[in-house]
Amino acid sequence: MISALVVATGPLRAAETNTLGSDEPVRYLAELKSLYLTGDERQALLAHANALLKTYGLRASYQVGQPDPHDLDYRLDVGGPGELRIREERRDASGNLAVRNRSLSVFGLDPYLQYRCPTQGVVCTFGNTPGGEPWLTILRDPQGAEELAKALSFLLRNLQKG
Repeated sequence: MISALVVATGPLRAAETNTLGSDEPVRYLAELKSLYLTGDERQALLAHANALLKTYGLRASYQVGQPDPHDLDYRLDVGGPGELRIREERRDASGNLAVRNRSLSVFGLDPYLQYRCPTQGVVCTFGNTPGGEPWLTILRDPQGAEELAKALSFLLRNLQKG
């Protein structure tokens, strides 16, 4: 009888454990607010995304044998309601700097960001613009790309709230 009770309650506990994942967003955002010393979710998410972009930035030194090696840096900021601004700085081997600023409307955008880290390359790319061009490119690091995708997904959902 006791063994039947233990067996019967085993799956119940497992099911209860699986439902605890619903606090994960709250826990994640609380950790970021604590890490970046702010009470504002959006500021914490922006700071974290920008820190990850700096950490996993593409550098010319990783592009040995590639044509046109360059450093690629990004900075994210919030524009108007529902607008994510992306500043891209590209520095070539000669030290020439090209800056491009883009705005991305997050309304209607799937917040579950897709990224690609092909095994035969040195980069991971995020999302595509209407022209088919990725809107972020980082060093090929699948764990770093996953961490950045998570932060960006939370940031996009936050911006979609208005």
